[in-house]
Amino acid sequence: MSQITKKALAASLVKLLNETTLDKITVKDIVDDCGVNRNTFYYHFQDIYDLMDWIFVTEIQKIVDDEKICDNWQQCFLQIANYLLENDTQVYHTFNAIKCEDLEQYLYSVTDNLMLHFVNEQAKGMKISEEDQKFIADFYKYALVGLVLEWIRTGMKEDPENMINKISKIFEGHIKSVLHNCKEE
Repeated sequence: MSQITKKALAASLVKLLNETTLDKITVKDIVDDCGVNRNTFYYHFQDIYDLMDWIFVTEIQKIVDDEKICDNWQQCFLQIANYLLENDTQVYHTFNAIKCEDLEQYLYSVTDNLMLHFVNEQAKGMKISEEDQKFIADFYKYALVGLVLEWIRTGMKEDPENMINKISKIFEGHIKSVLHNCKEE
């Protein structure tokens, strides 16, 4: 029952986000739309931002966990970008809200694992410390998320596949070069 209630509250928030910005939505708006009382909301979530966090974690984790579409960072990030594009009104209303760092934080979290895995794969057979691999992955994580946040800020006009292809061309050759420069002798 708990997951059903959470999903219902999430659906109400998403519906409201398609009408107005996150900072203008109240718990009362959500529970009225959902047909539950305030106590039910607070039983599951601390506040609206906690609910928004749950939505991001749930939706993005579904994409990341789907091995059919997420066997490398490019495919995974393309799926995330397509999800953001398909939900553009909701994303804009969240991104432009007071606490838009939630979206940013989840992008960083997902990208951290993807880039670390990618760098580790590229470093196989090379003698490179885990610390250096983590630093390189962090560098590219911040670059990738920064580009995606700018893409969102400017209206998500560029085709996600085109954007990911451009990024991939830069990362592929550059990461190998950086790893080569970091090899321990």
